[in-house]
Amino acid sequence: MNIYLGVDVGSVSTNIAVLDDFGNVLHTLYLRTQGKPIQAVQEALKQVAEKIPPRVKVQGIGTTGSGRMLAGVLVGADTVKNEITAHAVAALHLVPEVRTILEIGGQDSKIIILRDGVVVDFAMNTVCAAGTGAFLDQQAARLNLSIEEFALQALKSRMSVRIAGRCAVFAETDMIHKQQTGHSLPDIINGVCEALVRNYMNNVGRGKVIAGPVVFQGGVAANIGIRRAFQKLINQEVIVPTHYGVMGAIGAALLAKEETIRTGQTFFRGFSACELNYLPHSFECQGCGNLCEVIEIKIADEVAARWGDRCGKWGVDFKEKMKVSNLA
Repeated sequence: MNIYLGVDVGSVSTNIAVLDDFGNVLHTLYLRTQGKPIQAVQEALKQVAEKIPPRVKVQGIGTTGSGRMLAGVLVGADTVKNEITAHAVAALHLVPEVRTILEIGGQDSKIIILRDGVVVDFAMNTVCAAGTGAFLDQQAARLNLSIEEFALQALKSRMSVRIAGRCAVFAETDMIHKQQTGHSLPDIINGVCEALVRNYMNNVGRGKVIAGPVVFQGGVAANIGIRRAFQKLINQEVIVPTHYGVMGAIGAALLAKEETIRTGQTFFRGFSACELNYLPHSFECQGCGNLCEVIEIKIADEVAARWGDRCGKWGVDFKEKMKVSNLA
């Protein structure tokens, strides 16, 4: 059997999806990045290797997420694509008629508008924590609740409580005020969920036509209180895919499959990549006024890749390096 791997490296989590030739999801893996993307990718590869039978062949691998360039060099990715593309491809694969994608992760959120299977518009929010999963985690911890209990409490709400949600600091202050005025915990938590959704729609979704089918993905999609708040606000069903938390990785794997079928080859370094010694380094180019920050990755004291310069003066494509090595 042939398989395809997708790796999504974000600031909070590193996710891997394993797909078969037909696009079925065989395995998924979620790890905390913890500020160490190289170690997270290597550990993820190691764990995936333990789950895969020896005779299974990796035909392709793709990367996405904020750490996609770094991960691409580490694993020898056949495709390195942005999150918008990866999430759209995964949603279209699982819900072919999808027209709106709502995605909320640990540190950012995005909306993707599709028409006839093509991305026509998108927006991202990477500034305010009030519209992300990190804010929910923080409030759950403050209330001494697991994030699962936090979500379930919202469903017990019987009265609407409005929480200021435009700013994480103001939202927390308002929560405390509502507690001190005697409102029940379920009502307050439901108010937080509705505040996060309002914040999302007023910022990320501003000016966008939310047409169905609507797919909700990202780690926060696990929170049924947020899902209910979305359905209440937009007044239509919100679909949460089975693998909502690793949709970026699924999209990366599908893109890798498409690319390797086109080229007939893969640059995957193999699972031995989890044992290699990678040395990242950066420097500022003084060649012009742009002062580009150039990122360099070395493997065994040899430059494997460089990127970040606008003019291409320093650029080193890891695929070209691997082609030369294979010919040698």
